[in-house]
Amino acid sequence: MRKSVVSMVVVFTLGIAIGAFAAKKGIDSSLYRSKSKKEAAQALLEVAKKQAGKGSWERIGVGRVYYLGGMKAEGQAIFDDVTSHKPEPTDWWRIGRVYWEAGEWDKARDAFERSLKANPKDDKGLAELGSYYLLKGDRAKAEELFDKSFDLESGEVWNTGMIAGAYLGVHPQE
Repeated sequence: MRKSVVSMVVVFTLGIAIGAFAAKKGIDSSLYRSKSKKEAAQALLEVAKKQAGKGSWERIGVGRVYYLGGMKAEGQAIFDDVTSHKPEPTDWWRIGRVYWEAGEWDKARDAFERSLKANPKDDKGLAELGSYYLLKGDRAKAEELFDKSFDLESGEVWNTGMIAGAYLGVHPQE
């Protein structure tokens, strides 16, 4: 009886070890080797979607690659799913940055404003959104947002630098 219990424990432990080792093997290179760039990307994005799990930031990161990589519908579907389940203000912000990168100012502005509506005391967000407004040529709106940012936090080097950069045409850094 004792031998069979010990044997079962050894077999069970060995099975876990083999499973863990197999799981760490990595991504199968046949997903991307000898494939077109688009086929390789699509295969790897399917893996990335699984790796992202339920993490909103991770999923937005995957959606960003779809969206900016020319597969907007797939990226937008991820963004829509993330924002349909009680999104955090930062979820909206990250999606807004994707739209900004894509040159879609109206969509970016809407996402940024949704974020600030949920978190109106986000001094960094106010500075960043103001920078985008200035870069788009709306100095009055930009400076209104800069004032709000500085009212909340006037000693933040990142905000001040970002605002200064916008006056010189430098885009905010993520």
